[in-house]
Amino acid sequence: MRIDILTLFPEMCERVLDESVIGRARKSGIIDVNCHNIRDYTSDKHRHVDDMPYGGGQGMLMKPEPIADCFDAVARQCSGKPYFIYMSPKGRVFNQQVARELMAHENICLLCGHYEGIDQRVIDSLIDMEISVGDYVLTGGELPALIVTDAVCRMIPGVLAEDVCFEEESHYDGLLEHPQYTRPPEWRGMCVPEELMSGHHANIAKWKRRQAIEQTAKYRPDLLEKAELTDDERKAFFEK
Repeated sequence: MRIDILTLFPEMCERVLDESVIGRARKSGIIDVNCHNIRDYTSDKHRHVDDMPYGGGQGMLMKPEPIADCFDAVARQCSGKPYFIYMSPKGRVFNQQVARELMAHENICLLCGHYEGIDQRVIDSLIDMEISVGDYVLTGGELPALIVTDAVCRMIPGVLAEDVCFEEESHYDGLLEHPQYTRPPEWRGMCVPEELMSGHHANIAKWKRRQAIEQTAKYRPDLLEKAELTDDERKAFFEK
């Protein structure tokens, strides 16, 4: 899978992408993530990427030409038009389901906005999807783009040690993750649950599943409506 990030601050993105799991996966060639400076595609000597909006209003807008030229250059490097995503407060709220859907695309391209946003004509002519990472305001689209990149890349085979590393995590199957414990077995009077100490794999699996459902019911009951539950599990938790 190839991911391209169009940004005014490629160095900011590179610092994050070069670290930890994603950084190792990039270095080993498992994933192909590239950052592109939109300013490299400006045509004036001052490398302006913004201008005043027609009709007045506060702030500046990102101009369409540098964005489109940057995207066209990326598209020429790919086998076809990348799935183009604009990180936008108007977009679909990002979650694990959206991350899984993006896995279906061979190439995705993430556009990081700044100032008061981008010229609407870019959205109308090039953008396939708008994504928001939450109902709050950020100074730019870099952090949201990095969140999407991380969430998608870690599900690519080989990025994590085993698929189970992400398949058992919160939200992957619609549930929050079960509580976890490590050594020592007793700490400040609190003990690790006996089921986890038993060595009985089937009982451990049942305990984890039950705890995941209970955690979801306690902290995010809204998720249970769409969670992947069996008929018995749904009956047990919805008919209490």
